[in-house]
Amino acid sequence: MRSLGRVILVCALAGASASDAGAQTRDIDFAALRDETVKVMSEYLRINTTNPPGNELQAALFLQSFLAREGIDGQILDTAELGAGRANFYARLKGNGSAKALALVQHMDVVPANRELWSVDPFSGTVKGGDVWGRGALDMKGQGIIHLMTMVALKRAGIPLTRDLVLIANADEEVEGSGAAVFVKRHPDLIRDVEFLITEGGHSLVEKGKLRYFGVSVGEKRAYWMKITARGTPSHGSQPTKDNPVPKIARAVARLAAWETPVRVLPAVDQFFKAAARVETGEHRAWLSDVRAALRNPRSRAWILGDPYRNAILRNTVTPTVLRGAKATNIIPPSAEAEIDVRLLPDEDTARFTREMSRVIGDPDVTLEALPGVQPSYSAPLGTAVTRAAEQVLGRLRPGIPIATPLDAGATDRPTYAQTGILAYGIEPFLVESADELKEVHGNDERISIANIEFGLMLFVGLVRAMQ
Repeated sequence: MRSLGRVILVCALAGASASDAGAQTRDIDFAALRDETVKVMSEYLRINTTNPPGNELQAALFLQSFLAREGIDGQILDTAELGAGRANFYARLKGNGSAKALALVQHMDVVPANRELWSVDPFSGTVKGGDVWGRGALDMKGQGIIHLMTMVALKRAGIPLTRDLVLIANADEEVEGSGAAVFVKRHPDLIRDVEFLITEGGHSLVEKGKLRYFGVSVGEKRAYWMKITARGTPSHGSQPTKDNPVPKIARAVARLAAWETPVRVLPAVDQFFKAAARVETGEHRAWLSDVRAALRNPRSRAWILGDPYRNAILRNTVTPTVLRGAKATNIIPPSAEAEIDVRLLPDEDTARFTREMSRVIGDPDVTLEALPGVQPSYSAPLGTAVTRAAEQVLGRLRPGIPIATPLDAGATDRPTYAQTGILAYGIEPFLVESADELKEVHGNDERISIANIEFGLMLFVGLVRAMQ
């Protein structure tokens, strides 16, 4: 958020733990660290890792070179498996081994940017108006540099760690998620001792410069993309038949689009609504405080489900996005297809849901097929060292602000890591005006304020220290 203002630079706000007692440590000068981080982030944003094709190897070499100057070894991994110009990256800052490791995970790739629609070159790393500009500043190269500088700051200050701090940077999160999948498959030894993982997700609510709640994501919806195919008899368009597959697919898509899937309130979602209720007034506060009861009332139900995000975290969603028929106007094709962006609640059974989709379509000539890349189901528990640390550190940095546990409607690499037994959480280091974030992530003029960079450093250094 651009009106964040200065953060008081008191080392205690970094969340020093009892394990620091008597240690020969140095205070962290967050103002100096912030200024250095601005320069490093600007350089990192200049590396064009648009996916496709990715070019993450150059980003990984940048991270490796920077850490080498700090005496931290980094490994370039999986270049052959991921293809030309692509790579994963791994580094570790050793603790005393008395507790299991903590991993900070980023992805190095970014979505395409249209230069004509930006105020600056999206790969210039421009610093102006109190912001660092560039594709990836929010999603998620900016956060990746916060991870990097957190590791460096802790090493420079000589802060003792009970947990090893692991830094992982993956390729190809934005398209297929192959970077994380390959890393987990090929390097189980590198993450065998990792207990907790923090990456993107858990967006906070900032309205008109005011932080309403701070998000720690403990789950995300499961992308279960489907292709539906209607078959018929091909012929010339000048002679209509009842066996035209195009109307069949159109009817199937219309039925799916109109389908109101059942509403369910998961425990983490209930807690999220209770936190969100604190920023509301009157009946809206009452409705969110007891969302299960509110959903039984038509008026409050309409208000709750009228918001796209609230609707998405309360039910499985079905969104038609792609249609294919004949390649020419005068041809009745042998088949027609549609692709459906299905997002399932974490505990949903895919086979059961597929049967329900088929029932709603109600046409034996329409078949369903799950598209490749279905992520495993994922959710993380509340009340762990990560959520306790977030409450502790935020309580110092932003007293009185509630912690919310949003369910992410989009997809990240968290499920890939969670299937190994790691408890994975989404925590963003920045407090960006929510309307700006919505416009800039995957949009135009993506940028992050220098004040936010300072806050992010204090937050993440604090989180790591509080977990020792």
